[in-house]
Amino acid sequence: MQANATSGDIKDSRLAEEGSKRIQWAAREMSVLRLIHDRFKKNKPLKGLRVSACLHVTTETANLALTLKAGGADVALCASNPLSTQDSVAAALTVIHNIPTFAINGEDNNTYYQHINSALDIKPHITLDDGADLVTTIHKSRSELIREIIGGTEETTTGVIRLQSMAANKKLLYPIVAVNNAETKHFFDNRYGTGQSTLDGITRATNILWSGKTVVVIGYGWCGKGVAMRAKGLGAHVTVTEVNPVRALEAVMDGFHVTNMNEAARQGDIFITVTGGMNAINSDHFPVMKNGAIMANSGHFNVEIDIPSLETQSLKKHTVRPFVEQFDMPDDKTLFLLGEGRLINLAAAEGHPSSVMDMSFANQSLSVEYLLNKKGKLSADVYDVPTDIDQQVGKLKLASLGIKIDTLSKEQHTYLNSWEIGT
Repeated sequence: MQANATSGDIKDSRLAEEGSKRIQWAAREMSVLRLIHDRFKKNKPLKGLRVSACLHVTTETANLALTLKAGGADVALCASNPLSTQDSVAAALTVIHNIPTFAINGEDNNTYYQHINSALDIKPHITLDDGADLVTTIHKSRSELIREIIGGTEETTTGVIRLQSMAANKKLLYPIVAVNNAETKHFFDNRYGTGQSTLDGITRATNILWSGKTVVVIGYGWCGKGVAMRAKGLGAHVTVTEVNPVRALEAVMDGFHVTNMNEAARQGDIFITVTGGMNAINSDHFPVMKNGAIMANSGHFNVEIDIPSLETQSLKKHTVRPFVEQFDMPDDKTLFLLGEGRLINLAAAEGHPSSVMDMSFANQSLSVEYLLNKKGKLSADVYDVPTDIDQQVGKLKLASLGIKIDTLSKEQHTYLNSWEIGT
């Protein structure tokens, strides 16, 4: 399909009906977003708003896009990762829901950035990003759009780090809400979502047995905690590596073996990077790895494993099954890289469960409304999701699960907020 600002660019429009069914299935588990969708549909708080979104094109993202459209927004969507697009979902959004989507699974780097620019051609008032490629494209080559932009949101840790760097260097030119930093996002999406979906992706790609394997989790942030917890639950022996001493100590206290990568590289059967940085597995590590070691990444960009060095050191490489590349190394050793080093939970599986993304995308939709209401009142900086939005999402999720919690009495509230009342 020819790409333009109204038609989108998708793999095959005939996949639309399949995609529509998948979107509806995901919606069953997204009760909080459904409540927001219903309010948006009734009140149209986003009427006339143009939104460009660079996100993983999945069934869950589709429900976010439909919620924003229900609120009156015009939405254009592109992929934030070349391997994460669900082609049937992209078709359904474009063909059935008239949301122009620019995303094809496996698209090359040039197409990826062409799609970003196509999504920006609607001249957005709000940007939604997952990794900050949309925002950096605007700042580098589409700066004429900034005069109409009210603000944006950022979904993931890597993107927040990039945007904070831009803000610190006075390069960020409009306000961004760091949805990733919401408690109802990173506590659940990063820990439970990444934990489950990462192991799901590796299992689908390899069909390995986890029990008894030595799994090296590189990075012990919220994503690393989730991956380590789930691997342990499946019977793996888990080693954690870290550069942050407090997180390393936390991993020790959580019962994991902690060491540096030079040692861990010799021990691991499966290596999983979740650092948000680059070259967490580097040229020093490949020569000492075990024969048959498997490497996968669940950080946002495919730079956490030093793939150029792996290719240089190897004698040859070839694909042995979908999402699995074999690298033949000197001394008759083979190493395996999954999903081209890209997000394995989306490259080889379906990403986070819908019920987890429900909270993340509830934060996204409410943050879009918040930015619109704060138009002209926020300076160019990175902001946390307002506490009342975070709390609202948590309350709605509990209510949807039928769970009741306590509330403070007036006396208790006074005590907790007074310096005068002591023992």
